[in-house]
Amino acid sequence: MPVYRVALLGFGNVGRALAQLLLLRKQDELRARYDLEVVVTGIATGRHGMALNPAGLDVRAALEMAAAGQDLSALSAEPPPTDGLDFVRRVAADVLFENTPVNYETGEPAISHLRLALERGMHAITANKGPVVHAFHELRRLAACQGRKFLFESAVMDGAPVFRLYEAALPGAQVRAFRGILNSTTNLILTRMETHGETLEQAVAYAQRIGIAETDPSGDINGWDAAIKVAALVTVFMGVPLKPQQVQRRGIRHLSRADVQAAAAQGQRWKLVCSARRRDDGTVEARVEPQRVGPESPLYGVMGTSSIVQLDTDVLGQLSLREDDPTPDATAYGLLADFLTAVRPG
Repeated sequence: MPVYRVALLGFGNVGRALAQLLLLRKQDELRARYDLEVVVTGIATGRHGMALNPAGLDVRAALEMAAAGQDLSALSAEPPPTDGLDFVRRVAADVLFENTPVNYETGEPAISHLRLALERGMHAITANKGPVVHAFHELRRLAACQGRKFLFESAVMDGAPVFRLYEAALPGAQVRAFRGILNSTTNLILTRMETHGETLEQAVAYAQRIGIAETDPSGDINGWDAAIKVAALVTVFMGVPLKPQQVQRRGIRHLSRADVQAAAAQGQRWKLVCSARRRDDGTVEARVEPQRVGPESPLYGVMGTSSIVQLDTDVLGQLSLREDDPTPDATAYGLLADFLTAVRPG
């Protein structure tokens, strides 16, 4: 039975959920159904240390220590790495899961982490949108040269198989346009403003209390997270490299409770709509902007932290993929699915 050594760069909610899937919840299924075993040889956190052990780390202990805010370097069988690149350079692994925070402007340092992992002969898997937008073609070429995979299913819609749908299920199809709701935080905020009568500030505070919004929510409120997701979809689906700065962007900061309630009184809802379409000259127009939608739109019933994307193709018309109220487990599943895609033959 093959044993795959994996390294976890990033051990927040998603990284810990992935560790639980690989080593606890899905361990028996991976053995019985896929005839493989997983051992975690490295874990790196942003604030609570890093640990290496070529023979395998005690994942249960790592999960308990992380939950308690303790330093994971106590688990290391050798001197702990000094930073993310040192971690990737030294870890004995077949697969790197890179889940560091996104950098909208450059995609770093995630790109360097993934590049080094591929150069060292690892499969490179990430939930980070930055590398998809800023280095997709480079990393795909490098992976092909190394006989490895660069995969990123969780980068846009948590665990929903949006990229796999396109790459595996739509051979020969061209995506002419897409439209959807891709930022769950703003969708939750707008839902709270409508259904609970909250102000923008109150809805943001609620999202922060339940761990959906960051301490600084500006990346969501100002539309940057949505814009980089649009850029990722355009880059992969349409083959046109696009940066988030090239997406026409307007967030929801200007929307008031009165705006939301006025739309509701007319049977409509405000949504932060993400869209892109290919022009006749081959260029792409991409937008992120609040729009009022009515019950006739598939976007109307997408509430809370749910998301949706509609693909307009040249051969099948419109296809829709919707994900309802995802958790970190859903994002972790996307990473697990990428892992199985990478290591299974065929």
